[in-house]
Amino acid sequence: MTHPQTPPAVEPLPATARVGEAALAPLRWWNRHRLEGAEHVPRVGPAIGCLNHSLATYDLFLFGLALHAQTGRMTCALGDDNLFRIPGLASVVHASGIRPASHAHGKALLAEGRVVFIAPGGTREALRPSSERYRIRWDRRTGFARLAVETGVPVLLAACPAADDLYTVYANPLTAQAYKAFRWPVPIVRGFGPTLLPRPVPLVHRIAPPMQPPPLEPDRLETQVRDFHADCVRRMRSLMDEVRRDTEAVQEVG
Repeated sequence: MTHPQTPPAVEPLPATARVGEAALAPLRWWNRHRLEGAEHVPRVGPAIGCLNHSLATYDLFLFGLALHAQTGRMTCALGDDNLFRIPGLASVVHASGIRPASHAHGKALLAEGRVVFIAPGGTREALRPSSERYRIRWDRRTGFARLAVETGVPVLLAACPAADDLYTVYANPLTAQAYKAFRWPVPIVRGFGPTLLPRPVPLVHRIAPPMQPPPLEPDRLETQVRDFHADCVRRMRSLMDEVRRDTEAVQEVG
């Protein structure tokens, strides 16, 4: 794949993103959100970003806004199909740079030289109970690895384990059955005190150095995808642990 190479420039935020930036400002302050590792994001050309998915979800938008502020790059994302099934919401989501999660959409965005972010664990990961917090559910989510191998585009892993501390998510049969039957999230949660306000925990996203996929060998594609996916999963689990340890150490010192 030949990737567009344009001079580095600040990509303007669409109007919907500017509105979102203003709406999220109180949460950015509440959670003292910080982004580390933005220097690993290429200033020109495509990249695939992979993040962990919390129930709160707004941490992903804080990440995108912080990345734009530090690098000038406006990210795109592949999102849950349910976002595009809600009347009136689909056009807003699309205008914000989010596309339905598909291989074709991912390839098209990368061909345009975009930075495309994906939460491979999706809603299934977001709904996991707090007894499984900080754990990613990427074992059978190989789409991002296939996209990387087929296009030769590097993968940027970004971890924010503290996002799982914003809410306590309770294991219950209703959540599991509703998602299995309708693919809709019906969580039972608690936030700050007895409320649904997210807890004021510091949120730190850390981007790791890029992981370069192997050169494509069509006759070995499935093996390459499997091996590269396994490497990414191992590195992401390690990164989640690293960020947790570092954040806890800073809090203890403070």
